[in-house]
Parts: sequence; C-alpha cells; structure tokens
Amino acid sequence: MKSVVLVTGASTGIGNLAAKALAAAGHTVYASMRDIKGRNAPRARALVDYAFANGYSLRALELDVLSQESADQAVKAIMEEQGRLDTVVHNAGHLVVGAMEAFSPEEISKVFDTNVLGVQRVNRAALPAMRNNGSGLMLWVSSTTVRGGFPPFMGPYAAAKAAMDSIAVTMSYELTRFGIETSIVVPGAFTRGTAHFPNAGKPADETTAAAYSRYNGLMDQVGARLSALTPDDADPQAVADDIARIVSLPAGTRPFRSVIDFIGDGAAEVTEVAEQVRTDFARRIGIDDLLQVMPKAA
Repeated sequence: MKSVVLVTGASTGIGNLAAKALAAAGHTVYASMRDIKGRNAPRARALVDYAFANGYSLRALELDVLSQESADQAVKAIMEEQGRLDTVVHNAGHLVVGAMEAFSPEEISKVFDTNVLGVQRVNRAALPAMRNNGSGLMLWVSSTTVRGGFPPFMGPYAAAKAAMDSIAVTMSYELTRFGIETSIVVPGAFTRGTAHFPNAGKPADETTAAAYSRYNGLMDQVGARLSALTPDDADPQAVADDIARIVSLPAGTRPFRSVIDFIGDGAAEVTEVAEQVRTDFARRIGIDDLLQVMPKAA
C-alpha cells in the first residue's frame, strides 16, 4: 500500500532527496519547508516542476517546525486533501559549528528548538490522526554523532541529535500499541551533496571564539581527512533511497535502526550492541510486546 508521507525540512539536502525518492517509489509526498512563497519559493517550484515532469504525487507544503500553529495547519491541509497521514519523516534540523563555550544559552536553545522541539510540535499535530487510524510510521533522521565518533566544535548539534534520538526510542514504545512503527535512519558524515556544513551557524560571541585560535584550521583539517576517507560513491542519495525503501516495506517488517555510514565512525558497531541491550532489557522488565508492531493479517 502506498503511503501519504510528510517530510520536514525538504527544501534542500537529505529531506529534498528523500521527498523525491519517496515520490518516485509511488507514495504521495508532502515536502514541507518554511516560507514557500518567499525565500523558498524557487525550491518549492522546483519540486512541483519535478513532480509534473515525472507524473509523481509530490507537493510543497508550508511548515515551520518552530511554530505549533504552522505544524497544525500543515497536517490539517494534508488531512483535508488525503483523509489520512501514514508516515512522518522527521528530517528538519540545523547544524552549528564552533567552540561550545562561545555559544550563548539562547543560541543553544535555538538549536534544540529546531532539532528537538520541532519534532515534538510536528508529532503533536500528526499523531492524533495516526493514532485514530491505528497504523503509521514515524521515521526519524538521526546522526552517527549519537553513537559514533565525531570531531569537536559540534557540541550543540550533537547534543540536540542525541536528545532527538532518545525521544524517538522513548516514543517507539509509547506508539506500538497504536500500530505506529518507529524507524531511525542514521546517516554518517557526508562531505559533499548537502548544504549542511556550508549553511552551518556560528556563535555570535566572536571574542570567546577567538580565544580558541590555537584550534584554527582544525575543522578544515578534519574536513580534508573526512574527504580523504570518503569513497567516491558516497552520496546522500543513499540515505534518501534507504528512507524510501523503509517506508515501502510492509508494516511490521521495518528495521528499528538503519545506519548509512561510508566512513566507518563506529556507529554501526555501537548500535548493534546497544540494540541488543535495549531489547534484552525490555524483555527483562516485561515490555517486549512494545518492541515491534505486529504485521497486519493479509
């Protein structure tokens, strides 16, 4: 069965690629982003043109994850047009780079507002309809920074991704009895193919940032090394294709985690151990029925 899918943060990068891959797989896709009539109007138009040229069911949708009203209106529009919402792809996020000390609490709060509270707003808008339908999929785009190795100067982003990942795990248990599955897609570092690093924010406190001058050039060094470690075929399209693959799988057969890492930062190995510990503990405390949605009878 083809799904009605909402993708957040679909103006660029993995979200944009995922929206296209899902549409190509035959799903009805709402590619959401902020300001589709303003600064993102060209990106929204490009998606509409792509859909028209290929005969896909793909629409651009206004959704600002910083606003509960915007999330509510987006889901309302989907429900009015389709009568259901089957899948939410939590992709919206923002990277900041800089010395942790240099970020003000307010700046860190903004990172968490987008990467963590944004998913909560979308969930509060989307889950009532999905619970009422008794089925669905919450697909979270996490990061290998949660369980793998990562360089310094990514503190607020890594912390926010870890928080989002933890929420995804918690909610997986809370949604199983409603027939709603959870899949967590875990991309590694990509040195090309996204605007993640070029669009990264930096701390406003230039004085404190300058105090870390002894680290000048470190991120360039890390970037060069990552590029050297990255095989030629590494492409964020692989993440988008995996998202489309997972959404297209029958209910009850989707993986809880899927790691797409071309560099090998250790996240896959840690995940294997961590998932065994998680499932074993769930069985020990008697909640193993919450680990997986049972496939629906044919």
